[in-house]
Amino acid sequence: MRYGPAGFVPTIIERAEGCRMYDENGRPILDFTSGQMSSLLGHGHPAVVETVSRSVATLDHLFSGMVTRPVVGLAEALARTLPESLSKAMILTTGGESNEAAIKMAKLYTRKHEIVSFDQSYHGSTHAAGAATYSLTRAGYGPVAPGNLIIPTPNSYRSVFRTRNGEHDWQAELDFGFAMVDRQSVGSLAAFIAEPILGTGGLIPPPEGYFAALRRKCDERGMLLILDEAQTGLCRTGDWYAFQHQGVAPDILTLSKTLGAGLPVAAVVTSEEIEATCAERRFMFTTTHVSDPLAAAVGLTVVRTLEAEKFDSVARRLGERLTKGLRELQSRHERIGDIRGRGLFQGVELVMDRDTKEPADDYGTAVTAACFDRGLHLNIAQMRGVNSILRIAPPLTVAEEDIDLALDILDQSLKSAKDAA
Repeated sequence: MRYGPAGFVPTIIERAEGCRMYDENGRPILDFTSGQMSSLLGHGHPAVVETVSRSVATLDHLFSGMVTRPVVGLAEALARTLPESLSKAMILTTGGESNEAAIKMAKLYTRKHEIVSFDQSYHGSTHAAGAATYSLTRAGYGPVAPGNLIIPTPNSYRSVFRTRNGEHDWQAELDFGFAMVDRQSVGSLAAFIAEPILGTGGLIPPPEGYFAALRRKCDERGMLLILDEAQTGLCRTGDWYAFQHQGVAPDILTLSKTLGAGLPVAAVVTSEEIEATCAERRFMFTTTHVSDPLAAAVGLTVVRTLEAEKFDSVARRLGERLTKGLRELQSRHERIGDIRGRGLFQGVELVMDRDTKEPADDYGTAVTAACFDRGLHLNIAQMRGVNSILRIAPPLTVAEEDIDLALDILDQSLKSAKDAA
């Protein structure tokens, strides 16, 4: 069954190891999307393999009301890496599921129902998560959950909100967005859900100071702030969590993708006060695989591995190398309009012309295909209308020489795609 507008990659993948995949002919392909942004430690990391082998043989899946050492251990490990206010964790399986739980918790805690998000957001495909997602089309599926509102994404490269000297006036943009929210709200604003760096929506990092101002907007209205770190969490951006860069902690944090390093592991983390209030009000989010010991054991191994090898520092160092290489390409390829991101989470926006900033969607499609033909898979969102932005996120275990090789392949592909146009 076809389940995405982009279709399937035109080859069969036989195996994956480290930062490479191998097709049925044995051709190596550099994986610069980390699978679905999830294989944080590369494919087949020895510590993860050992954990899965041991856990599936001893403690795999239990009744949801049972607690195990791996679940308690992962909750403790996550709390250790987070601000003191984030100390209560629930272990789930997918990002959409963790956002469903977070939104449900926010509604129960505030006794309100309206959820605000960015107009280029992506939080999942299920009911509440899908209703808070705007980077993909909603056409054809009927009504979504009521009470979902949006504000403009603070895209410094493309925003129409400008000061007299041409700089991005993100404060005016934020004020405008919440003025519209206030006009549309029925007085039941429960929470704002955001990615600290928008991934599918265009790999867009909000400006410095933005989240502090957003936090104030939420506090003024009695709203919770939910941060979705599916793609950015656990060292990928050079910090343990991307929200640390702006010094603003959420009321509820959701993790997935990177937490399982390629396996389905997710978490919702919140404060003791929010957890206690929701428990008193009979919060329920019981799924078949909540608190699964196998998933928790994998997540615990990932956190311990990141701590032991100081992967936040590794991501910063390798990210600087990747950024430097991308900016060098930008100096030689006039179709590269913008380079943005942090750590090993980078975006390259392709344009037809740097003055008009017209998106070069067909060119991006051609570049992506040319890269794959040369042995590099990049660009997590390969769909018509968004292919002008190349989203690059190699595993944290990537070697420096592989970053250089990927940059060389991208260089060749930018040239060949332009020549063929």
